[in-house]
Amino acid sequence: MQYDSMLINGQWCAANNGGEWDLINPATEEPIGEVAFGDRTDADAAIEAASASLEAWTALGPYKRARILNNAADILSSRATDLGALTSEESGKPLDQAIAEWRSAPSYLRFAAEEAKRIGGRIIPASTPGKRIEVTYHAVGVVGVIAAWNFPVYNVNRAVSSALAAGCTVVARPSEYTPRSAFAYAAALDEAGVPAGVLNMINGDPESMAQAMLDDPRLRKIQFTGSSRVGKILMDGASKTVTQLSLELGGNAPVIVMPDVADIDAVAATAVTAKYRNGGQVCVSPQRFFVHESIIEHFSEVVKAGSSALSVGDPMDTTNDVGPLINATQRDRVEALVGSAVDAGAHVDVGGRRVDGPGFFYEPTVLSGAIADTVVMKEEIFGPVLPIIPFSDVDSAIAHANNVEHGLTGFVWTSNLGTAISVADRLEYGMVGINDWYPAAAQAPFGGVKQSGLGRESGTEGLMEYLEPKTRFYGGLL
Repeated sequence: MQYDSMLINGQWCAANNGGEWDLINPATEEPIGEVAFGDRTDADAAIEAASASLEAWTALGPYKRARILNNAADILSSRATDLGALTSEESGKPLDQAIAEWRSAPSYLRFAAEEAKRIGGRIIPASTPGKRIEVTYHAVGVVGVIAAWNFPVYNVNRAVSSALAAGCTVVARPSEYTPRSAFAYAAALDEAGVPAGVLNMINGDPESMAQAMLDDPRLRKIQFTGSSRVGKILMDGASKTVTQLSLELGGNAPVIVMPDVADIDAVAATAVTAKYRNGGQVCVSPQRFFVHESIIEHFSEVVKAGSSALSVGDPMDTTNDVGPLINATQRDRVEALVGSAVDAGAHVDVGGRRVDGPGFFYEPTVLSGAIADTVVMKEEIFGPVLPIIPFSDVDSAIAHANNVEHGLTGFVWTSNLGTAISVADRLEYGMVGINDWYPAAAQAPFGGVKQSGLGRESGTEGLMEYLEPKTRFYGGLL
C-alpha cells in the first residue's frame, strides 16, 4: 500500500477537489511523492460518516471494541520496523527512534481497550428516602483529532485509542508534513476490523478542515496537538459553538540539577541523549538546564563533549544520532533564536550553525553565559539547543523555572527524596520527571497547565476525556 490516500467511510480515496500535496524528505529536500490534500468538503464527508456510524460503534460495547483494538495492536507490532522507515523518511526522525515510536503504539491501544471495560458508574446515597441516584458514563460522540508532525504516530494514537475505546467515532487530520504515518496507522485499524466510518483519516487545508469540525454540531470534541497560537484560535472558535477541547500546546521544560546527584557524568550524558532526541523537536524535551554552581563546570564539560560527538546526517543511516528539522522554517527559527541569544551575550560552546548541503540540519548546540533573560529561555526552542544556567539557591532556580507561560513538563535530578518531593511539588507543571528523562506512558495521564493546554491524554484520565457523565434520579421507590 502506498499510504497516499484518505480514509473516509471505510474507503481509501483521493481528495474531493483532486488536490495533492508534494511530500518532501527533510533530510534531502527531495520529493518523496504526492499525497491526497483536500479541503472542507472532505472533512464534512468524514464527519457525516463518523456521525452515521456512532450509534452502532457505541452499542458494540467495550468488550467487542477491545478485541478490535487489540487486533490492531497485533498488526502494528508486526509492522513496526517497516513503518519506522516510512516515518523516518517523511519526518527526519532517526530510524531507531521512528521504529520505537511504532513499537510503543500497541501499548496505548491495549491499555485503552482494557481500561474501557472497567468504566462503570456509581450510586450516590440520596438524602431523601425513596430516591436513588446513579451516575453512568457515555461516549462524548464524534471526536475530531488534529495532530502535529513531531510524533506522527504517537500524537494520533494516544487520542484515537482512548476515543475509540470509549465508544466515540473519530475524524483525524494529521500534519501535512507526515500524513503517510497516519494513513498507515489508519490502515492497520481498518484491517483489524474497525467498521467503516468509525475512524476517518483526512489530509488537507488545516484552517478549513478545523473550521468544519468547529461548525458541525455533531462533532462534540476536538483534540489538538500543536502550537499555543493555533490552540488559542481553536479556543476562540469553540467558544462560538461550545465544542469541547483537549489541547496539548507544547512546553518549555526546565531541568534542575541539584548538587547531590549521585553520578554527574551519567546525568550529563543522558541529558545529551534526551535533549537531542528527534532533533529536540519533542514537547517534553528538557530545554533549560539549571545546574548548581558547585557542579556546573563538570556537568558542562560532559555535555559539551557528548554534544560534539553526535553525528548529524541522514536519519535512515543508523550510525547518525541527529536528523534534520522538519522544514526550512523550523531550522531558520532555531537559527534566529540562537542568534538572538548570542546578541544578548550568550556564548556558543558547541555548534551554533546550520549544516552545509541539502537538508534542514542544524548542529547540536550548547549555550552558556548571559542567557537567563533571553528569548531562548522564554520560548519553546523545538530544536537541538541546550542552554546551561548556574544557580546557587534552589528557590531562585524554581522561580526561574516557573517564570514562563508554558507548564507541560519539568525535571529535577537529586539523590535526596525530600528534595525531590519538595521541588516537584513547587514546579508549576502538569508532569515532573524525577531522575527520569522520559515522562510518558500508556497508563499515565499526559498534559500540562498554564498555556501548555487543557485536559489529559492517556491513562484512565485520558479515557475519561472522551466520556460524559449522565446522572439518573429515581423517585417513588418506597
